[in-house]
Amino acid sequence: MATQRNTLPASPRRRSTTLQHLFELDSRNKSRSTNVSMFLSSSENEEILSIIAYFSSPLESPSPQDHKQLKLTKLLSIIKLKKTLHDQTLVPLMSMLSKNLFRPLPPPSNASINSDFPDDEDPISNFSPKWSHLQILYDILLRVVASTDPKTLEDHVDQPFLLNLLALFQSEDPRERKSLKNLYHRIYLRFTSYRSFMRKSMTDVFLHYIFDTDRHCGIGELLEIWGSIINGFTVPLKEEHKLFLMRVLIPLHKTKGMLAYHRQLAYCVSQFVQKEPVLGGLVVRGILRYWPVTSCQKEILLIGELEELVENIDPDQYRKLALPVCSRITKCLNSWNSQVAERALYVWNNEHFVKMASAAIEEVLPVVVEGMEKNLKWHWSKSVGQLTENVKVMLEEMHPFLYSKCLEEIDLIEYKARLDEIQRKEKWERIEMAAARKKFLQPPHYLCISH
Repeated sequence: MATQRNTLPASPRRRSTTLQHLFELDSRNKSRSTNVSMFLSSSENEEILSIIAYFSSPLESPSPQDHKQLKLTKLLSIIKLKKTLHDQTLVPLMSMLSKNLFRPLPPPSNASINSDFPDDEDPISNFSPKWSHLQILYDILLRVVASTDPKTLEDHVDQPFLLNLLALFQSEDPRERKSLKNLYHRIYLRFTSYRSFMRKSMTDVFLHYIFDTDRHCGIGELLEIWGSIINGFTVPLKEEHKLFLMRVLIPLHKTKGMLAYHRQLAYCVSQFVQKEPVLGGLVVRGILRYWPVTSCQKEILLIGELEELVENIDPDQYRKLALPVCSRITKCLNSWNSQVAERALYVWNNEHFVKMASAAIEEVLPVVVEGMEKNLKWHWSKSVGQLTENVKVMLEEMHPFLYSKCLEEIDLIEYKARLDEIQRKEKWERIEMAAARKKFLQPPHYLCISH
């Protein structure tokens, strides 16, 4: 953001294109207008143009930062007035904003996103020293987008402009990403003709993140925009939107950085299921497919998401989903990580989950009882053992006969397993005795090697 030297007077033989000439044209146009009150005054317009000229070459200004910030603040205060900007003013203004905002971002500070961050922490926070200026520029652009007719701005806010905005979401400064989120969302609301393009562009960013880079700082902010977009979808949902759910939102559960944006991702998924509960079965199976193997924090988050989905899915799908969901919850309650085990046991306090399990209780209960008996015998945590005992009492009261039958089957299976182990040992003993006897009876063989 820099000063521009005083321009030389235009030659009388050819038409001037300087900002001063544009200002003079703008002044003559205003004097002819009948509705002068709607436009900026001559002094305000001149001040806007002078500030724009000052910041049109951001790399050449020797002025102190405070002086730059003061000029930008003055420009913002003028634009905040509810008056219309002329095209002669809008063109250099948008050019100045583009030159200062669309810049090369610094290289990432970390090679990859650490997946051990809690959900409420931002793992990528590298504050930009230029933010005091960038913030005012974003406020100016947001004000222009909000107060100017979209038809007037279409020549300036075009597809390349939107792609440049989208590229800035990779900034590691969370303050800049928040401003970008508000700006991009406002453009989506006002420019209806660009909505399809903007959705496709964001989808491309998601797919590139999932299958190529596995690193992007602005996934959470983009998902917040999508949450608002999904909220406005009409029912029945279009096939395009269902494909976005299956091909983008569900695979986003498998990435290393899922902890950083899981809250926004879960909201988007729940919006789809609330609009069409039939989609709940596909979503649940997709999440089970991408279940983490080594990340306990991810497991805790996904257990909570499954519990919320069970509350919203169509009850007709309970019987189909009961066994796979309860099997996964049982594996989680057997986890040696006490937080995962406790979170899985707390699911049994949810009446919707209990209702789903009861829909296929003959298939579900043997699996659950086996897992709980293992906890009672082997788990190291006393709190997990106490919670397991509480769930056991609840299930025994609900299905006493079936529960006792499951215990008998478990005892029978363990008895057969002990018999098989005894038989296996006896077979190995007979084999070892036969091998020893054969070795004792056979004469030794010598191998002769000639030199």
